[in-house]
Amino acid sequence: MARDSGYGIFVTTKTELEVIEWDQGWDYMQKGFTKLKRILEGLSESQFTSEENMMLYTTIYNMCTQKPPYDYSWQLYDKYREVLDEYITSAVLPSLRNKHDEFLLLEFVKRWETHKVMVRWLSFFFNYLDRFFVCRRSLPKLREVGLTRFRDLVYRAVKANVRVAVIAIINKEREGEQIDIALLKNVVNIFVEMGMGQTDAYEEDFEAQMLHDTSDYYSRKASSWILEDSCPEYISKAEECLRRERDRVSHYLHSSSEQKLIEKVQFELLVVYSGPLLEKDLSGCRALLRDDQVEDLSRMYRLFNKIPRGLEPIARLFREHVIAEGITLVQQTENAANDHSSNGSGMREQIYVKEIAELHDKYMAYVSDCFMNHSFLRRAIKEAFEFICNKTVAGSSCAELLVALCDNILKTGGREKSSDEAVEETLEKVVKLLPYISDKNLFAEFYRKKLARRLLFNQSSNEDLEKSTLAKLKQQCGGQFTSKMEGMVTDLTLARENRTGFEEYLHSNPNVNPGMDLTVTVLTTGFWPSYKSFDLNLPAELVKCVEVFKGFYETKTKNRKLTWIYSLGTCNIIGKFEAKVIELVVSTYQAALLLLFNTADRWSYSEIFTQLNLNHDDLVRILHSLSCAKYKILVKEPNTNTILPNDTFEFNSKFTHKMRRIKIPLPPVDETKEVIEDVDKDKRYAIDAAVVRIMKSRKALRHHELVVGCVEQLEHMFKPDIRAIKKRIEDLITRDYLERDKENLKMIRYLA
Repeated sequence: MARDSGYGIFVTTKTELEVIEWDQGWDYMQKGFTKLKRILEGLSESQFTSEENMMLYTTIYNMCTQKPPYDYSWQLYDKYREVLDEYITSAVLPSLRNKHDEFLLLEFVKRWETHKVMVRWLSFFFNYLDRFFVCRRSLPKLREVGLTRFRDLVYRAVKANVRVAVIAIINKEREGEQIDIALLKNVVNIFVEMGMGQTDAYEEDFEAQMLHDTSDYYSRKASSWILEDSCPEYISKAEECLRRERDRVSHYLHSSSEQKLIEKVQFELLVVYSGPLLEKDLSGCRALLRDDQVEDLSRMYRLFNKIPRGLEPIARLFREHVIAEGITLVQQTENAANDHSSNGSGMREQIYVKEIAELHDKYMAYVSDCFMNHSFLRRAIKEAFEFICNKTVAGSSCAELLVALCDNILKTGGREKSSDEAVEETLEKVVKLLPYISDKNLFAEFYRKKLARRLLFNQSSNEDLEKSTLAKLKQQCGGQFTSKMEGMVTDLTLARENRTGFEEYLHSNPNVNPGMDLTVTVLTTGFWPSYKSFDLNLPAELVKCVEVFKGFYETKTKNRKLTWIYSLGTCNIIGKFEAKVIELVVSTYQAALLLLFNTADRWSYSEIFTQLNLNHDDLVRILHSLSCAKYKILVKEPNTNTILPNDTFEFNSKFTHKMRRIKIPLPPVDETKEVIEDVDKDKRYAIDAAVVRIMKSRKALRHHELVVGCVEQLEHMFKPDIRAIKKRIEDLITRDYLERDKENLKMIRYLA
């Protein structure tokens, strides 16, 4: 006895066994096949016994192992296929022929499952043939032949009808009807299995048409929804459709279809109608931004972010909306500035800066919360605020307005009562706008001017706030941006120590007496803004003060030169009027002029001009403040509000005031033009330095590359003009810092 270890079946192999003729053996096998068909068709038939199984297997075995010419392996291999073909043509195809829709699918699935069972049984009966004969001759395995016969005879005959039925049921589900999900999954699996390990059959015979029908379905839906629904309703429906299509894939479609299916739906619902949808008048992207519809904006982002370049129209609309909001604020501010009933000079402009800062915070929150900090939207808000923050508002640049607001917050009495935390928050918002300003050096110069006044005239409300603001500016723009400002704060600390030293000097030298209380602030020229310095002819009283301090300063250092900035000085002088004595707080220029009237009661304009050695404009301002303004310390002839060279001035002994101490301010001077000129000069120096720096490292460079490199180096501080750079390059060539290559005029060389 020998045993086939593969299936555990015992086979008798006696040598005296009679030869099995073909007709005899095949007739016996036909009876077994007939019984198998009846069982599969559900007819009244008993199941195979173990003896019957063994005899059917043994018969095939013996017919395959007999010596030629009685080895029937080839015939059996062919008959295996014929048995399947006969069953398919006689039983399977007739059962499918007159069925449609869901009934067709049910029968199709049933017949496929039955066919697989039949193939398993036949493969068992023909097992010996499969294991030896098929392998030796590299023929298709019997299971593969069995599945191929179903594909060729059944699947190809009904696949078109099956596909139509499946797509129809999918569309019913899309319309909200309940369907047999298990049935669809089984049918789709048949399409996959027909690929014999590949997805070609599924893709070509089912998926392609399903995707085409999906496009048609959602195209019809979109054309209706775009007319009927608002933008939020439309995108809500689109998001729900996409979710359901993903569920559809997970429930019964092949996983490879998900991306293709989603792309079809996205194209029909979102890409095709993106323009009309996003620009709907009453409910589009602009309306959602206007009405703060955060949830709908988030949904819009989620949908369009998954489409190639889908966020570009949203970014464009977002940028346009933010710019429009900013322009509205600009117009409101300019209208208020032109309205003479406006409350307070410059107040509306400061409100404008706060509103722009709040606008920035609002839409930055949209970018981070709704748009997940996407680069397209970050760039859109950057471009929008660069446009807004570089517009002139009521004749002032945004840099001036930012500085004015900071000054109002930081100077004594310049702001409403609010906590330090609220002030810090406001300053933080203002500083966040600084990166959008193209000329940051203009802001820096204005800020230095205002900071200097706060520090020099003790107008700063809180030194810690000043340092905190400088720290914010440094973090935003770098250490080079704030180095001079930080130097000013440090300089003032050293100046206080200097004053203490001067007081000790006077105390230890009783014979050195300036004749009055004197406070001098010594500053480092490089840190502070540039101020006009005139050789003012000081009165004798003030000359003595200057000489005393010079004597003190020379004891500390002999290598530094003191330049006196009288325009920043203040004096307290006693005015003896007929009614009473009044203390006058005036500038050094005003004091020098008033002290002239100790020597004569009447002075002409030309005499004062000669005596003080001031220029015409400054002298007019001083005389106007003392004779034509609120406090008329001098009487002018003729009595007009205009200072002319032929005017004469006399001390007004009859002047009186309810206060015993009054401050006489000078008419304000608009420093904007002067600051802009200084900044333009600094720009020229910066361009020169950048060009030389680049050329020193590169030695030789094409003209265009030099211009580009210069722009890259300077754009963090200001937006350099290309023509200005070219002009500075030519100037450096003229001054022998650079030269043009004699053979290639486009090449620039550095001269050491």
